[in-house]
Amino acid sequence: MRLLFDENLSPRMVPLLADLFPGSTHVRDHGLNAGSDEAVWMFAAQNGFVIVSKDADFRQRSLVLGAPPKVVGLLLGNVDTVAVARTLRENEAVLRQFLTDATSAFLELP
Repeated sequence: MRLLFDENLSPRMVPLLADLFPGSTHVRDHGLNAGSDEAVWMFAAQNGFVIVSKDADFRQRSLVLGAPPKVVGLLLGNVDTVAVARTLRENEAVLRQFLTDATSAFLELP
């Protein structure tokens, strides 16, 4: 599973989770920081990424359009990067199950 971290998450997420989610990247690495949600959506869909974001717009988009791409929404509030990475690590099995579920487009993690 390759994750695409949205601009509202730190680029440091990539190396912090590289052992669990190799090939993951940040929107900044593709010139998509400050890009439109549509551009991020299209890039993720065309390149096989799961979008990880705190942005509710991606939740709405996934509910209307479905997958691909799949979207992981984080409801963590104002926490540091390590806490975000810890949440994703602790939910690795849930994330992998989500990826294999053909009927799910959105996963919300507290």
